[in-house]
Amino acid sequence: MPPEQGLSGGAMDVDMQTHDGHGELDDDGKEKRTGTVWTAAAHIITAVIGSGVLSLAWAMAQLGWVAGPVILLLFAAITYYTCCLLSDCYRVGDPATGKRNYTYTEAVESYLGGWYVFFCGFCQYANMFGTGIGYTITASASAAAILKSNCFHWHGHEADCSQNTSTYIVAFGVVQVIFSQLPNFHELWWLSVIAAVMSFSYATIAVGLALGQTISGPTGKTTLYGAQVGVDVVDSTQKIWLTFQALGNIAFAYSYTIILIEIQDTLRSPPAENKTMRQASILGVATTTAFYMMCGCLGYAAFGNAAPGNILAGFYEPYWLVDFANVCIVLHLVGGFQVFLQPLFAAVEAGVADQWPCAAAPGGGVNSVVRLVWRTLFVALITLGAVLLPFFNSILGILGSVAFWPLTVFFPVEMYIRQREIPRFSGTWMALETLSFFCFLITIAAGAASVQGVRDSLKNYVPFQTRS
Repeated sequence: MPPEQGLSGGAMDVDMQTHDGHGELDDDGKEKRTGTVWTAAAHIITAVIGSGVLSLAWAMAQLGWVAGPVILLLFAAITYYTCCLLSDCYRVGDPATGKRNYTYTEAVESYLGGWYVFFCGFCQYANMFGTGIGYTITASASAAAILKSNCFHWHGHEADCSQNTSTYIVAFGVVQVIFSQLPNFHELWWLSVIAAVMSFSYATIAVGLALGQTISGPTGKTTLYGAQVGVDVVDSTQKIWLTFQALGNIAFAYSYTIILIEIQDTLRSPPAENKTMRQASILGVATTTAFYMMCGCLGYAAFGNAAPGNILAGFYEPYWLVDFANVCIVLHLVGGFQVFLQPLFAAVEAGVADQWPCAAAPGGGVNSVVRLVWRTLFVALITLGAVLLPFFNSILGILGSVAFWPLTVFFPVEMYIRQREIPRFSGTWMALETLSFFCFLITIAAGAASVQGVRDSLKNYVPFQTRS
């Protein structure tokens, strides 16, 4: 069975062990759940707002004032709706007393089984590996941005302050190799607290800087339909590719459905958890969307069609505030990398220990030698991928594509159809399957455009030599 993600497209998920600590047990023998609509909404907001927010100004620049806000609201509506479908699948049978599913994968196995479980596992593993690369790229770019902003401050904006991110990628990989050897590092409660504080800090700073530049200037040229052919992009083909890639970036910013079941598992009942979760979802998605709209629209207003891929990369003053925001990103992603990949480590090592008892450790998992070798090689592979493909927006687009249709739409729709026993070709069935197919087309288009973006970027990139 595949591991569950501890991280979405946003911030690291906060500690979801919500109980009163007096030893009371729920009907399933676990500690009494005391979560409310407010704690669940807080978990959603903390899980969603994170590094995905950095690309929204760029996405808005590709789409323009007309399509940009509309598509952002469309993704929010789809995410909210499928979260409601998924929340109804927390229990099997009666929504108040039925058997609980504790993770996303358990829900897929309970309702669908068979190849669906394998497909779900494939999507999760691909998303985990890809997100490891994405986090490495983002953290290293932020580390390089600190030196760049300091250079501009001390030597003037005419100075050559370009940086090579490959060195920072390798340094980030070395740090992760060390942290990956620490047992239970991802379970340290303060990691979640740091992640929440860091992600809100840099996202808020980005909004504030964009607002300040919008008011005081200078500002870039904006248009109703985004980047203009012959001015901002070479031809209509590039315009189409970048538009679809922007969809992938927005999808990445909303990819948190995978941890919704775990959030729901913290809620007290009665009332039935699915009712509380619907209320929490509307609060969480509405708050997040309002924040995203500010970040995307203000960033676009500040930079216009020339908005950078990472909004913070466009600011150099006040340099100390820009530095602080980039430090927040690095700290968030150093811990986030581990929280995200440690469950995968544990799942693989449990399988290895079962298959080859000679590699097993007395307390479970694998012995220290096997753990050192395989985790080091795995992190090295992610680092190599980041060195070869350090393209922020293209990688985010690919990650958003991988997570959006299968994990946010397809599985919730199929589980809901199976749970409610909706007849084939009925009106409801046709509506749900049409939604799923529409989102599938978005995923294919965004994925293809992001791959094309990688191909274009590779034409002018040489590892350890290209500077930006």
